[in-house]
Amino acid sequence: MEILVKPIITEKMTSQTEKLNRYGFVVDKRANKLQIKEAVEKMYGVKVENVNTQQYVGKVKTRNTTRGLAVGRVNRHKKAVVTLKDGEIIDFYASV
Repeated sequence: MEILVKPIITEKMTSQTEKLNRYGFVVDKRANKLQIKEAVEKMYGVKVENVNTQQYVGKVKTRNTTRGLAVGRVNRHKKAVVTLKDGEIIDFYASV
């Protein structure tokens, strides 16, 4: 099971990174806080102080098409916000 799916790089997460030293990740739905902490520490070589998680339920979306009304659902996902110890940073753009 791959625990970390992708980092969240949005304007809101970037401001939290600068002010509060927090980083956001989309994670596997079955992962718990201890597994997320261990995965971040192993992958980025940092010390994690705190992990907060949120479950997002997929919304129902509809749109009008030439063939009628198309109804679908956005996928469920789980988000983790990781707080690092002071002085620790993660550079997502180092490998780009």
